[in-house]
Amino acid sequence: MKVLGLSGWSGSGKTTLMVRLLPALKARGLNVSTVKHAHHRFDVDKPGKDSYRHREAGATEVMVASGARWALMHELRDEPEPGLGALLSHMSPVDLIMVEGFKSEKHPKIEIWRADNGKPFLHPEDNEIIALAAKGLAEQVALPVIDLDDVEALADFIVAALPDIQDYNGA
Repeated sequence: MKVLGLSGWSGSGKTTLMVRLLPALKARGLNVSTVKHAHHRFDVDKPGKDSYRHREAGATEVMVASGARWALMHELRDEPEPGLGALLSHMSPVDLIMVEGFKSEKHPKIEIWRADNGKPFLHPEDNEIIALAAKGLAEQVALPVIDLDDVEALADFIVAALPDIQDYNGA
């Protein structure tokens, strides 16, 4: 599967861009899934629900299914956090998997950068970054630069870049 990341510092607008970009990619005929990295403990379940009680009782995996969706929760317990490749192996094939976060993993990425965030660029240290989606950029960079607010141009760039993106091999 093709994998493309949105990478940037906290507060750069990765989630906002992802939510705006998904409909534009879908309108271009792509079947897209997402992976989001969380830097903190999170829970998709609620205390008191049966599935929560199953996990709390010690189940390694709990699947919740209905006529509308299914979700699989896997408890790591004392296992190390899996890398992106291990996580992607659980996903169904699609045209493109958009990854939010996982900036240290080796996969093609678009850097999300805002001048008002006051953070340095990531691309000088990451040769996997193929473009910059930026707001307030006042200097020249050696990458394609797309205005962060121009979702249609970003979607066009992604579609044009897909043939050059190799299938993710987990390396």
